[in-house]
Amino acid sequence: MLDLGRLRALHAVSVHGSVAAAAIALGYTPSAVSQQIAKLERETRTPLLERRGRGVALTDEARHLAATAQELLAIVERAETTLEERRGQPTGRLTIGAFASAARGLLPGVLAELGRRHPGLDARMTEVDPHLSIDLVARGMIDLALAHDWDIAPLPAPEGVEQAVIGDDLCDLLVPDGHPLASRVSVRREDLAGQRWICQPPGTVCHDWLVRTLRAAGCEPDLAHQAEEYHTQLALVAAGLGIALIPRLGRGPLPAGVVALALDPVPKRRLYALWRTGAARRPAITATVESLQRHWPGA
Repeated sequence: MLDLGRLRALHAVSVHGSVAAAAIALGYTPSAVSQQIAKLERETRTPLLERRGRGVALTDEARHLAATAQELLAIVERAETTLEERRGQPTGRLTIGAFASAARGLLPGVLAELGRRHPGLDARMTEVDPHLSIDLVARGMIDLALAHDWDIAPLPAPEGVEQAVIGDDLCDLLVPDGHPLASRVSVRREDLAGQRWICQPPGTVCHDWLVRTLRAAGCEPDLAHQAEEYHTQLALVAAGLGIALIPRLGRGPLPAGVVALALDPVPKRRLYALWRTGAARRPAITATVESLQRHWPGA
């Protein structure tokens, strides 16, 4: 009889691409994940990992076994969903993936409320890029994801994944105090030609949105500085090194030397909660989505 925990470890490595990344997703140490897979190799009498440089790769047999593991984990999820539904109370573990500003600006209050209201529910959050979180939900690696899209870049939801709108996050144009635009009440996108920009790196949703939006307005953006964290971008704006478009969620108070202006039309990103269709009946999913909507700023 194959051990489900060991199959889960193998499946995590197949999804995340490394033992270290799988360990983070599962909440284990890399050593514990390696031990689980070593036991599975002995159990199946089959090599499952092979060395590739400094990392590892799944053998052909491991890839087939990981695909079967995904099917078994889906069956277990349906059984757990049925039991939780019959109890009528959110129980068990619920893994949540959230992008950085939602993890900072929304999840703390939600997680605290879930803990108070539902002591039988073990909700755990992991910070995940929104590009990756939807696929992790679809593959069964996390139970619920918080992701976002922008007005010109809709969020794709694959088959078997459901979603609910949490709210719209408005975005402000942030400029240094003393900037020529700082005295304006509002700014049009056409007025932004020739500005030096501070933004996120390429490949992120926010970066792609900024570039596409400015090009649509006839402006080729000069991306002077690129930083993952919005707080770093704010510090660069405060130092007079450029301007930035930053959403309000999780932003916190503006530092001295930074002015927020309204951009016309106002940019916004829409936040969604996403979960697998097979888990839609879980009281834990329902309770978490309702809490997210209650805690949304302005709700």
